[in-house]
Amino acid sequence: MASSENSKDTPKTTKDSGQKLTSKDITKLGLRSSLLQAAFSYERMQAGGWTWAQIPAWKKIFGNDKKALSAAMKDNMEFINTSPPLVSILMGLLTSMEEKRVNRQTIRGLKNGLFGPMAGIGDAIYWFTLMPIVGGIAASFATKGNILGPIIFFLVYFAIFLCRIPFAHLGYNLGTKAIDVIQENSEIIARVATIMGLTVIGALISSYVSLSLKLKINGVSLQKDFLDKIFPNILPLAFTFFLYWFLKKKKVSPIILIAVVFTLCIVCSYFGVM
Repeated sequence: MASSENSKDTPKTTKDSGQKLTSKDITKLGLRSSLLQAAFSYERMQAGGWTWAQIPAWKKIFGNDKKALSAAMKDNMEFINTSPPLVSILMGLLTSMEEKRVNRQTIRGLKNGLFGPMAGIGDAIYWFTLMPIVGGIAASFATKGNILGPIIFFLVYFAIFLCRIPFAHLGYNLGTKAIDVIQENSEIIARVATIMGLTVIGALISSYVSLSLKLKINGVSLQKDFLDKIFPNILPLAFTFFLYWFLKKKKVSPIILIAVVFTLCIVCSYFGVM
């Protein structure tokens, strides 16, 4: 009975390998990483939450070695600011190195070298691509009174939260190989996310941007008899790219563009153009 009970929470490798953490410990690490920004300051950014999430793993790794635990906590209370959805990968990776008693300067340098690039990758995938797309789709359902809108948004956000657990296991299992995996796949992931984002944004333009000409020439409606039959939704697309050109190429402030759009809408409506 004793041997069967002990097998429920045994390390993934034998004791000879020096591995002290179990699968449950890494899962706990992934869950605790969700409080990365619970203790936030402009001096250290996410350092408080980052350190707190890893303390149980460090205590198990270092045991009674208070000096080693103190050194780990001191190093990790230095400035860090990375992507919350991907942070558990980095935590798993560095925890694996702590367990193997890799030189402290190496661990410290790796943390400082990776948290910036991972922040860029995570922000590009989650906050600049995935969430705006999901938000747009969910809002489209919600504006029509469909309850699927908030449900879709909640489920996607909850899935992102749960991904912290497998990400922590991924970083821990890959160890130092995780660096190569991140670097090799970051461009592919970013490219796929960009293509998907552009596709969905193109569809959202036709759904949310509405322009319709009321002008008629010799009884022929420019909108219904010409544009809709030859170039459907060409006006919303052209107007969107026109604003994009001002925003990116001419560096015009978004506030000014909003004011111009309001003014154009009022003027065109008054004169019966649109």
